[in-house]
Amino acid sequence: MIIKRGIVQSFSASTYTASVLLFEATSHFLAGLPVSNTLDGTSGLVGALCAVLFFDEQNPQDAVVIATFANGASGLPSPAPGRVTFVTGFRQINAAAIANGNISTFTLAGSGGIPPGAQGVVYKAYLTSPTVGASIALAPHNPADINAYQSVGNIQVANQYANGGGLLQVDSNGQIDIKANGGAATVTLYTHGYVI
Repeated sequence: MIIKRGIVQSFSASTYTASVLLFEATSHFLAGLPVSNTLDGTSGLVGALCAVLFFDEQNPQDAVVIATFANGASGLPSPAPGRVTFVTGFRQINAAAIANGNISTFTLAGSGGIPPGAQGVVYKAYLTSPTVGASIALAPHNPADINAYQSVGNIQVANQYANGGGLLQVDSNGQIDIKANGGAATVTLYTHGYVI
């Protein structure tokens, strides 16, 4: 067994593999290397340095990426690794009218400090409705069951407000769906952090 240093070229959270450029072989990279379960998308960033454990030096595919770390004097890759990164609050949706039973799609990544590739957002949402009992369901774009995710509402008095917040998944394009339930809803949503 031997450990070698490299630079992460890509990371796939779906297959838990990475492509790595080894310091000793800068003309090509190893693709499809398994990644330790202790790493995730916040540490498998392109440009990060990594440690690769080779079980058999003669077989470059018999290896695993066991750690990632800052890239020398340039510091950490951008965005910095971390489970949740907070950003300045930003109004992503402003008084969007959604008819009862309808679903509207919104793109959150790419604005307000939410980078492309984010897997989720920290959000605050509120709604108003002329219908008592109205609520909204929030989910990543095109879910199998939108009601299996977040919900805000159950308006107690017509034309009053209901507030909610939390962590919300986004799809691979940074989009979410919002569905009005029990009555038309006017929705405002802010983001103030993300998960990558």
